[in-house]
Amino acid sequence: MPKPKLLHKKTALRLLLSHLPGLQHLLSYQLGWLRGDLLAGITVAAYLIPQCMAYGELAGVQPIAGLWAILPPMVLYALFGSSRQLSVGPESTTAVMTAAAIAPLVGKDPSAHASLASLLALIVGIICVLGFYIRLSFLADLLSKPILVGYMAGVAVIMIVGQLGKISGIPIHAEPILGEIQEFIQNLDQLHWPTLILAGCVLGFLLLIQRRFPNAPGPLLAALLATGAVSLFHLDQQGIAVIGAIPAGLPSFALPSVSLQQIIYLASAAIGIAIVGYSDNVLTARAFADRNRYSINPNQELLALGLSNLGNGLMQGFPVSSSGSRTAIGDSLGSKSQAFSLVALVVVILVLLFLRPLLALFPKAALGAIVIYAALRLIEISEFLRLYRFKLSEVRLALVTLVGVLATDILIGVGVAVGLSVVDLFARLARPHDGILGSVPNLPGLHDINDWEGATTIPGLVIYRYDAPLCFANSTNFKQRALAAIGAEKTPVEWFVLNAEAIVEIDITAADMLHELRRELQDRGITFAMARVKHDLYLQLQKAELIDAIGPHYFYPTLPTAVAAFQNREVRPDS
Repeated sequence: MPKPKLLHKKTALRLLLSHLPGLQHLLSYQLGWLRGDLLAGITVAAYLIPQCMAYGELAGVQPIAGLWAILPPMVLYALFGSSRQLSVGPESTTAVMTAAAIAPLVGKDPSAHASLASLLALIVGIICVLGFYIRLSFLADLLSKPILVGYMAGVAVIMIVGQLGKISGIPIHAEPILGEIQEFIQNLDQLHWPTLILAGCVLGFLLLIQRRFPNAPGPLLAALLATGAVSLFHLDQQGIAVIGAIPAGLPSFALPSVSLQQIIYLASAAIGIAIVGYSDNVLTARAFADRNRYSINPNQELLALGLSNLGNGLMQGFPVSSSGSRTAIGDSLGSKSQAFSLVALVVVILVLLFLRPLLALFPKAALGAIVIYAALRLIEISEFLRLYRFKLSEVRLALVTLVGVLATDILIGVGVAVGLSVVDLFARLARPHDGILGSVPNLPGLHDINDWEGATTIPGLVIYRYDAPLCFANSTNFKQRALAAIGAEKTPVEWFVLNAEAIVEIDITAADMLHELRRELQDRGITFAMARVKHDLYLQLQKAELIDAIGPHYFYPTLPTAVAAFQNREVRPDS
């Protein structure tokens, strides 16, 4: 028999590994995965280096911070993440939200950007880790597809407008999107044509590469060509802005200097970033997991994202989430595990240690073009069209979200998106599908009469089904529709049977409504009965004193037994 200490060690190891699904997968690594992971890792690194530098600029910090922000998430997610293919690191959405959150606190002190961005990452990380422990993974479900489509399109427009100054050479200081556009138009006389031409060439090159060679590292090639042009033709001496000197080495451990006031101010923004980042993580991870036939753990994703952000907060980074584009590139090249992220990590470290002079000549106009390129990929016109073809209300929801993000503030837009999702959810709950059940010729059982031609109700009997839990939001609607179903019958109704198969729970408001409905039907000489009542619902009805009010003998396990009771109603006891 195994020794007790050995058993304890094995139990502890299993418990540890349960929180390290990424490590579990790496420990079972197969040699056949190596080629795909190596190729994916190198290509993803080639893609993310210029991309993340652009996102660093977008977040309001130094472009080099975009590279630093890659390092902790790659390691931490590879260990704690449940997705085998997700690429976690700087992303456009969280970068824009970071810039919007810290801008009011920076004032005239640009040096505060880095410290505030690190603080924001720490707060986001803490929120996600707390969410993991209290199991808040269900929050991702509040963001429906139309909301996300509209929100991402709004973010993309903000990203594009935010780059107008970089790609034109026009100094822009205004902040709301309309202010930026207005200032850009008013200062067109300051347009720096070489900057605009360079940015246009980079963007055109990226779009061409995407069209002709979708798996090629377009941003890397564009960055190399733009940097080469600056070096060869000395464009930095002709007014084209470049990144400039880059600090040597890797990021160091540092706690951001903060104040209680800053923490309080950033907390609300951090909640929004956490929700959006987590939603992005889960949706992207699920999409690729479904494609490659494995599963993810939504709650574990909260922990992995939280630890990734905590790592960035302690290593001079900023809030991060997942990248759909980098994940897609890795998938297309055969990534099978998080080993591809570790390969990309090594490549990034080599760049930081040995290729800094090359990065220093990287033109800001090219960075702006790369950000615009990424933004254009977020605007999914095909998704808007698909929503329109599917249901008009879906595309309206997407457009309202888009306008909300643009007309207010990106952080308020997060609230608008979540609020609209909740409103849409309540609308569906308050006005669910219902049905009157009856007989269909040559088809056994009872069916919704609206679904079948020639279907008829049983004379004197209304079997009514309501496809939602009964609560304060729909209790009035339920009563109105139930009475309307009785009123639509040509034969006088003697029994009303509520088919409760879709009613999993009830609140006190709905319970009181059922009392009222039963009394009203009783006054009209109609017997109220229920069928297919689940055990939990039965206990709730019992607490609400509905069992005694209706009569225990008027509760039936199946619809056929309820129909049989109605047909033999002469011999049944009265209520």
